[in-house]
Amino acid sequence: MKPLPVGEHGLLIELDTAEEVEALHAELLRRVADGALPPLREIVPAARTVFLDGLADPRGLLADIASWHVPPPVAGDRPAVRIPVRYDGPDLADVAALWDVTPEEAVRLHSATEFHVAFCGFAPGFGYLTGLPGPLHVPRRDTPRTRVPVGSVALAGPYTGVYPRSSPGGWQLIGTTDTVLWDPRREPAALLAPGTRVRFVPQETIR
Repeated sequence: MKPLPVGEHGLLIELDTAEEVEALHAELLRRVADGALPPLREIVPAARTVFLDGLADPRGLLADIASWHVPPPVAGDRPAVRIPVRYDGPDLADVAALWDVTPEEAVRLHSATEFHVAFCGFAPGFGYLTGLPGPLHVPRRDTPRTRVPVGSVALAGPYTGVYPRSSPGGWQLIGTTDTVLWDPRREPAALLAPGTRVRFVPQETIR
């Protein structure tokens, strides 16, 4: 764990793995809830970093954080968010081939996995979900698409994600959902937040 000051009021903590990010983020939230951290404005997890913003004295936390024992994260008490999926994506057969299974088995493997939102970004409401074991990680497409439809369920590297709006993208598309990931009229607007558990529920037989 490598904490670095950023500007006058920020602290960036570099870590080696996404699992360490998830654990540190959970520990920071616990300490905030217990009143064991100084006041701050925001905690932002990413793939290999956690950013703390709005600290009056970020350097004062440097040595303290580096000495912490951070336990592994535990599943929360809240039920998992269930996202209905039609496994009809144009890249499903390619993903199944990479996994050396049939498309039907690829659907079973994906929908049997419980995912966790490691961090959010790219677009409002987009969560980077971890949970697939290493052998099921897949590369991005060699040629990105200029338009990925809203609601596309996609894979890239260790992550699964759902596109909350139409945009360009290079992830492997395996399905679609009608679930609304981002709604500014909703509180909170984002359906997914770091630490949220997620299950994908097959809705139709694949093509």
